[in-house]
Amino acid sequence: MPEDVEILQPLKLNTLHIMKVLTYGTKTDRSSDAMQAKIREMQSFFNLQVTGSLDANTQELMSMARCGVPDMGEYNHFPRHLKWQNTIVTFRIVNYTPDLKKADVDRAIRNAFRIWADVTPLTFKKLHEGKADIMILFGTKEHGDFNPFDGPDGLLAHAYPPGRDIGGDTHFDEDEHWSKDSDAYNLFLVATHEFGHALGLSHSTDPGALMYPVYSYSQGYPLSEDDITGIQALYGPNPRHRKVKPKPDAPNKCDPMLSFDAVTELRGETIIFKDRFYWRLHPQFAEPEQTLIKSTWPSLPNKVDAAYEYPEKDMVFIFSGIRMWALNGYNLVEGYPKYIHKLGLPKTVRTVDAAVYIPDTGKTLLFSEEHYWSYNEKTNTMDSGFPRSIEMDFPGMAEEVDAAVYQYGYLHFFHEHTQFEYSYSARKVIQIVRTNSFLNC
Repeated sequence: MPEDVEILQPLKLNTLHIMKVLTYGTKTDRSSDAMQAKIREMQSFFNLQVTGSLDANTQELMSMARCGVPDMGEYNHFPRHLKWQNTIVTFRIVNYTPDLKKADVDRAIRNAFRIWADVTPLTFKKLHEGKADIMILFGTKEHGDFNPFDGPDGLLAHAYPPGRDIGGDTHFDEDEHWSKDSDAYNLFLVATHEFGHALGLSHSTDPGALMYPVYSYSQGYPLSEDDITGIQALYGPNPRHRKVKPKPDAPNKCDPMLSFDAVTELRGETIIFKDRFYWRLHPQFAEPEQTLIKSTWPSLPNKVDAAYEYPEKDMVFIFSGIRMWALNGYNLVEGYPKYIHKLGLPKTVRTVDAAVYIPDTGKTLLFSEEHYWSYNEKTNTMDSGFPRSIEMDFPGMAEEVDAAVYQYGYLHFFHEHTQFEYSYSARKVIQIVRTNSFLNC
């Protein structure tokens, strides 16, 4: 067995299928210390509460579409920092999926390699016959590498790190439906991720990184700062190209300067939006779960300005720019998005900065810049006498509000890195703390 494959096999045999083993119930002693250690390691990697048991959050993670390369081990690069020694790396497409036209597959593969070429000194050359550094194929179940796929969903693809023979080879599960958009699994995004492995990268713990192991559809430039830092640690930057602008990394919940974009309740949980991400706080778990907005709600925009829950109708309203969306649980309500001016806001309002429903009054407060409006949920009309001044009606508060939520009889207003706990009945600030204290920091 070639040296590079020997390096890879223990990693795969011990960790690659830990999720599959647990999910599909092979004959394993689930109470064993080794199995519990693997579960704890996986939970730690995905920033879940570390219990060592298959709790609801862990099982939910296992059900997600994901890459078939290990999630545990050395997370920045494969062991021994495997990399290609030449700057010209060859590839060959062995066969094609029937899901797409041949030209669409070629374009997806070519564009995926271009993403990595733009940030490294590497050049990728296509071969039409013979052995290439990276052999690309579509296969099902057992497909010749003793590393079988698992049918639809689950494991989407896998790739081997740089090396001889199977090193660099990239395989896609033909039991998946591949697309060039968001209708099914986007071949370009999955290929770009897998080629990261074929170049020597392992998985990232940053949910905003392309190299995060769970599939999520997104538009625009796919690499985050974490992805670029990782690949350039192996190969260096591209001396021929201008510096690209990466997607922002996932926000750090304990950053003392953290601000929130929006906060809302959702069926007893708290949802906190920041950039392309949201945190989900469950009352029974101390640690919040961070996820890409698009991975849960593909139809929502990447940036949320405001959000609130109207529990009487089991609906959550999401605002971004001049549009609003409605959710019933985690499902988008038909007929949305709508323009925010349908609520009765003047056309001069281009953004709702914060929104919060007050159960005692049946009113929703909508904040924009230094003013706010009161919306009657029962009559679906805006109250007369508005807008009013935030500073005048909420003494002790900042002039503007970034996010707001009503919990346990108190309003929580967020402005930049400051949180105001406010008594609506007494009309006064009870305490002022950092915004990130809401995330148990």
